[in-house]
Amino acid sequence: MQVTETKNEGLAREFKVVVPAATIEEQVNAKLEEIKSQVRLPGFRPGKIPAKLLRQRYGKSVMGEVLEAAVNESTSKVLADNELRPAVQPKIEVTSFDEGKDLEYDISVEIIPAIEPMDFAKLNLTREVVELDDAKVTETLDRIAAAQGTTEVLKRKRKSKTGDVLVIDFLGKVGGEPFEGGKAEDYELELGSGTFIEGFEDQLTGANAGDETVVKVTFPENYGSDELAGKDAEFDVTVKEIKEKKPAEIDDELAKKLGQDTLESLKEAIRKDFGREYESVARQKMKRDLLDQLAENHSFDLPSSLVKNELTGIIGQIKQAREAGQEDDETKGKSEEELTEEFREIAERRVLLGLLLAEVGRNNNIQITQDDINKVLVAEAQKYPGQEQQVIEFYKNNPQALQALQGPVYEDKVVDYIVELAKVEEKTVTVEELLKPEEEDETPKADAKKKAPAKKAAAKKPAAKKKAADEGQE
Repeated sequence: MQVTETKNEGLAREFKVVVPAATIEEQVNAKLEEIKSQVRLPGFRPGKIPAKLLRQRYGKSVMGEVLEAAVNESTSKVLADNELRPAVQPKIEVTSFDEGKDLEYDISVEIIPAIEPMDFAKLNLTREVVELDDAKVTETLDRIAAAQGTTEVLKRKRKSKTGDVLVIDFLGKVGGEPFEGGKAEDYELELGSGTFIEGFEDQLTGANAGDETVVKVTFPENYGSDELAGKDAEFDVTVKEIKEKKPAEIDDELAKKLGQDTLESLKEAIRKDFGREYESVARQKMKRDLLDQLAENHSFDLPSSLVKNELTGIIGQIKQAREAGQEDDETKGKSEEELTEEFREIAERRVLLGLLLAEVGRNNNIQITQDDINKVLVAEAQKYPGQEQQVIEFYKNNPQALQALQGPVYEDKVVDYIVELAKVEEKTVTVEELLKPEEEDETPKADAKKKAPAKKAAAKKPAAKKKAADEGQE
């Protein structure tokens, strides 16, 4: 095999490869000999088919297999011999081949750049810690008691208010004509629940039992029924009863309904839930700070193909949001060219961080274990109560979906490794301070982060590496 490097500029490499005709012929003959005993032709015993007839019948298909294998094997050898790690799949273009002649083809590839991670001991991070107080526990118990409570018909006369449950009959009309699905009797509607079209519940707040009224609303433009979307409607409503919600007693019986033995054990479970929630929020805040510092302290050439792929993903999400009528105001009306220019910086940041984290993981032999996979599978399955087994089977039978699920796990393990080396200061804060949104910053970087569409951003998988998601861009 003859290999000639034809381009070496930045991260771009190109090679011309020539595989001798003799090598191709040798491999074709070996393949034909391999299948000789497997094929069946009338009039010939297995293994006794003449070579000429075998080549006539199977030569073309065998030649295709041999050429594909020759290109794959020789491409891998070129990359290995030159110690190159491709950022994306190399592009192959066959430039010359006829039976009996040499195979000539070109390899075009972008490689992963040389990356020198900083000294992580120089990173200064803050981990916020919340001291739980009983007020939050009490507030949560009150909400639970309300949810577990009952409703009773009002015995005294008063007007309805938010939180009441109205028993109503209604008939909806558009243009004076009733429409399908617009009629119900003895329907229980909780005021303030947001169950009905915007404005419907508001117009029934302040009603008395026995009232008959007309509620006027407008269906949203994106309503599920095309016949009703954007249309004005009127509902003839009769308020038959007003029910008042009565919260459950906060005691051991309530705890038992929720799977706890006593009220004290329920309180402890609530404290633990809050603890996990606050710890998760604090971790994400520290992680965003870490990613910001990593981005500021590293600079290297980025494979243009990865940046292009990331931009395509970002713009694709904006287009999907646009089609669903959920696009952010800041991107409305902008062309693809304008969006490409606007989001290039964020795409470059994601690729840089993705490559950096992948390199740190590779250099330090950070691996995803079977235990890690089991945990993430269980966590994902728990999101779909009653369908846990089906979810687990889906991922086990879909390697690509499982790999995508593992990406954030791999990233978190790399982040944990870096955090262990950094200087981390713990800071006690209130719940309000922990949950306070980040202040708006007028710097270009902050603006880019603010404008980035919500997604689990990830640099595309470099070579065989796992995805490294940049949650700091969300």
